[in-house]
Amino acid sequence: MKLLWICNKKTKKVSYLLNEPVNPFGGWLDSACQTFTKEKNNELCLMFPDKKQVHRKTENFEFFSFTEGNSCEQFKKVIKEISPNIIHIWGTEFRHSLQAINAAESLGYLDKCVVSIQGLVYIYGKYHYTEGLPVNVIYRFTLRDFFKRNNIYLSSKKYICRGHDEIKSISKCKHVIGRTDWDKAIVNLINPDVTYHFCNESLRDAFYNSKWDISKIKKHSIFVSQCNYPIKGFHYVLEALAMLVKQYPNTHLYTTGPDLNNLSFQKHLKITSYQKYLCSLIKKYQLQKHITFLGTLTEEKMCEQYLNAHVFVSASTIENSPNSVGEAMLVGCPVVTSDVGGVKNLLNHGIDGYVYQSSAPYMLAYYISQIFCNDNLANKFSKNARDHALKTHSRKINYDSLINIYKQIEKESD
Repeated sequence: MKLLWICNKKTKKVSYLLNEPVNPFGGWLDSACQTFTKEKNNELCLMFPDKKQVHRKTENFEFFSFTEGNSCEQFKKVIKEISPNIIHIWGTEFRHSLQAINAAESLGYLDKCVVSIQGLVYIYGKYHYTEGLPVNVIYRFTLRDFFKRNNIYLSSKKYICRGHDEIKSISKCKHVIGRTDWDKAIVNLINPDVTYHFCNESLRDAFYNSKWDISKIKKHSIFVSQCNYPIKGFHYVLEALAMLVKQYPNTHLYTTGPDLNNLSFQKHLKITSYQKYLCSLIKKYQLQKHITFLGTLTEEKMCEQYLNAHVFVSASTIENSPNSVGEAMLVGCPVVTSDVGGVKNLLNHGIDGYVYQSSAPYMLAYYISQIFCNDNLANKFSKNARDHALKTHSRKINYDSLINIYKQIEKESD
């Protein structure tokens, strides 16, 4: 089977072949690429955005870069050159997804085209981006925001603007791959005639091969995987942390991103309005000694944080199916997550972990404290979550499902 994948990023395999640093995000794509190219009967051609022109070919793997400006013509050229059985567009969030669909349509390949739903930026921007933020924080500009001509409000509008292309993409395509009730509901609202194919995602290697052990954790520690933009809900986490430290004074939170506790004058000038708001909350609740910022983490370092944490928290105001929750569950780190988007398709409340209302930091604090004070509960969640996640993120099941989807689309298009 010959496939053309159109992606938002370089996969790990591409980065290795180009001798470049690996992008730590989008691990599901790395996993899918790795599994698919192991089969010698498969041929995979991958396209990704890049400022420079790149083309490389190995035994059954080929890749091209494209530039955002005239991507439609670049897609047409590659489609004509390789004549794929299936065109798989990973994600609808960026304009090149619509350009790829237009290219496929113009060459008579629309019936052989399938789009995977990752996030849905129109919904993010219209309903969830500014949740829980004060009005003055939403509309103000830091010096960095002023020069970038972008603040929280304008970021939400950009999501909505990108979302118009997203709606066009879903409206045009005949096949969509999703994995949650949430993405299925929105896809069906946009295009009731689309064929919806269910397929879960596989994750990165390290998380399958590691297992959480309560005897080796940092007691009363919390790990949050992202904090730098509003939909990750870190403002709610800080409110919950302020409540927790009253009950557990040694509580410590670890998260990724730049160190907001130790900003030089120069770095302070470069922070966003959201980061400035986080700084103000940290100062207001006197949380400086309770938070460590870890910068950007590799796959291995991320796994290490899950293994060290007493609890993993996802406090997002919206997600489809967050990889971080899946990774934590695979490792067996007890999870407390906001009940948003498609999260309820990942874990069962009270069985695999805790789910709480996203705008209720007091419930987040409560559920974390329940795990802190009960090792039996933590171990129960750890075992159940890992067992559940090994099914959800089974590489064999997910690979077989994806191949069957491709075969079904190919058969229907003949």
